[in-house]
Amino acid sequence: MEGLLLVDKPAGWTSFDVVKYVRGVVSRASSQPQKRVKVGHSGTLDPFATGLLILLVGKTYTSRSEQMLKQDKSYKARLEFGQTSTTGDPEGELHDSNPNALKPSLDELLKILASFKGDIMQTPPPFSAIKVNGVRSYKLARQNAAVELKARAVNIKSLELISYDYPQAEIETNVSSGTYIRALVQDIGSALGVGAYTKELRRLSIGSYSIDQAKQIEQINEQTIGSLLITQN
Repeated sequence: MEGLLLVDKPAGWTSFDVVKYVRGVVSRASSQPQKRVKVGHSGTLDPFATGLLILLVGKTYTSRSEQMLKQDKSYKARLEFGQTSTTGDPEGELHDSNPNALKPSLDELLKILASFKGDIMQTPPPFSAIKVNGVRSYKLARQNAAVELKARAVNIKSLELISYDYPQAEIETNVSSGTYIRALVQDIGSALGVGAYTKELRRLSIGSYSIDQAKQIEQINEQTIGSLLITQN
């Protein structure tokens, strides 16, 4: 039993929670011990985030994880202006960033968004899965250890404003692999002088695969798993 499984990850689940659940389903469906079932994913989603998570089922597909990770991705995000978060999302400690700052006009917001399109340098957030001396950055950050991550080149292929009603805005963006939306939102807030964090995040696509093709967790079970797997040459 091998292939790609497109899942609409619910909020509150970690990517590993989804992997563990699907590993159990595959184990029962194929009558194999869980330790012999290979299941991976093509890039994590934070627990608060929802949307497309591509699982790689079987050794043939888990060996392609690096290839899958390098694909472009698109997201829809809700920004909260006027506050910052220690994690860049609702799970962190929130702080009022600049209570005396003027509310940005629509034109100002559009101008700032335009400035982030194309090739930019982005510093990943401390609460990320990047390894620092062999240790995941988020583990060090949780221990209040100093974490310094180097800025790296990413490409913001599109960045569109969907709605704006201060202190919230909604954007849709298509980005290169390795781009952190939480960092992008923080940088947008900083550029506007009011601060911002990512209140909601939903992944819409990975490469040519769309959230419209994804299945809800409750749709994935021993009876359906075989028919839900997508095979590639």
